[in-house]
Formats: sequence, structure tokens, C-alpha cells
Amino acid sequence: MLHFRFIRPSLFTSNSLCNLSPKTLPFPLISVSGIPNSQLRSQMASYTTSSQSSKLLFRQLFEKESSTYTYLLADASHPEKPALLIDPVDKTVDRDLSLIQDLGLKLIYALNTHVHADHVTGTGLIKSKVPGVKSVISKASGSKADLWVEPGDKICFGDLLLEVRATPGHTLGCVTYVTGDAPDQPQPRMAFTGDALLIRGCGRTDFQGGSSQQLYKSVHSQIFTLPKDTLLYPAHDYKGFTVSTVGEEMLYNPRLTKDEETFKSIMENLKLSYPKMMDIAVPANMVCGLQDM
Repeated sequence: MLHFRFIRPSLFTSNSLCNLSPKTLPFPLISVSGIPNSQLRSQMASYTTSSQSSKLLFRQLFEKESSTYTYLLADASHPEKPALLIDPVDKTVDRDLSLIQDLGLKLIYALNTHVHADHVTGTGLIKSKVPGVKSVISKASGSKADLWVEPGDKICFGDLLLEVRATPGHTLGCVTYVTGDAPDQPQPRMAFTGDALLIRGCGRTDFQGGSSQQLYKSVHSQIFTLPKDTLLYPAHDYKGFTVSTVGEEMLYNPRLTKDEETFKSIMENLKLSYPKMMDIAVPANMVCGLQDM
């Protein structure tokens, strides 16, 4: 039986990642269908990485009401095609699971970058529809989940992995998931930044323990230190952009290219309205997306 690994680097050297395992759990079962997924193509985008990382299957999915991106990643070269979803939305769970079924993947993780205030996560629904899928969120979020991640943790799916980087500031528990830097990992690297860093913007910092100072330091120390060709995939976009790079945002982000004091002043004077879904979404997302769990 195939297993996945969830590894804390303090237990092993970097050379042993995904070869040894302090936690070993079986993959959940999901049926496989050969039905074409042409009906879904208008709702998804993909990026083709170099031949070194052709094993990665990647889809970018969109939920229009909250302008949320959900990301599907899988190790297509592995016999079991283990897969994970980042930031699923409750309203598009059936679409996402249909795509996973069509592609013959085995979903093992449903990850969130943070406790969302603008939509209800699909994590709880996914767990109810695909028994055995593990929900993942940062320990600092204070939210319920099967697995809590901390900075430096590595989440393996097949022979691929995501590194966890703490990027608080939008909320206390925000994390960014970054693909590995080894030669057999996707090139260029990919970072899933949640609301910490948006394309030519960033998440607001006026609720859920937000801090402009903390967000500025998070982005500059944890994201802008990645290679400049690293592809950036945010949790939202409101102008139709789908991807950016570290190099682009270091040059053109109208907020985060400023010095820290100017950035703080910008964030303190945004005068944004109260999030319309916050009173529903936050309580639900604190319990994995299902309030009666």
C-alpha cells in the first residue's frame, strides 16, 4: 500500500526528506473514472514547468463569487498519483472532486493557507465526501484540523513536497506553501501565498490579529528571499491575473516595494469595508468549514 509522509525537518536531515517518516498514514480511496473533463476546462488553468518537473500535475481553479483560487497538485509520475488541494471553497467542492476523479488522482490532503474571512473552506465537505483525506492548516491559526503545520515542515505527496513558511500579518496563522528546491522538484519553484502576497497587492491587516509591520517582514523575509523566477500563486485575484513571480512583485508591487513605514501608512489608510462573509466564514473555518463538526 502506498503511504504519504508528513515530515518535520528537526527530525531528519534535508537529504532524507520523503525517505523516512515519523508519521505514516494510508491514502484514502477515491474512485477513478475515464470520463473526459472537457466541461471543466473553461474553469481551470495550468502552467507547464520544465521537463525536470514533468511529474507535477498542476491546475489552477477559480471560484468567482469570492474570486478565490484553489490549486490542485499531484505527482503524476507516481503509480498512485497522490494529490492535494490548496484553499478549496465549499461551493466548488463537487467540481474539484470531479476533476480529481477524471484525472485518476488520489486526494490525500486539503490544505488551507489561513482561516479565510471571505468564503467558507471546502475542507470539511471534502472530508465528508472522501473519507481519509486529511485537513491541514497552521498550528498558529488556532483552527481545527487533522494536521497542524509549523514553519519548516514539509508535506510530501509522492516524490514531491511543499515546504511550510510562516507568513503572518494578514492573519496570525497565515502560511505560504513552497515547492522544494531539489533538482527533482518543479522548476521554477512555486509559492502558494494565500492572502499574504497578492499580485500587485497584499491582504488587508485590520482584523484577525493582522499587523502591517508583521506582514511586511513576512513577505520580505519569507517570499522575496526565494529565487526571482519563483512563480507566485495567490489565494485571490480581482483583476483577472493568474500568476506572478518574486522578481515582478519586488519591482512592481505598489505597496511592498515601499519602505516599511510607508507600507504601514498605506495599509492604515485603505478604508476598506467590513468583509461581508466574515461573521459566517471565520466561525465555520475555525472548525474545518463545518460548524457542526
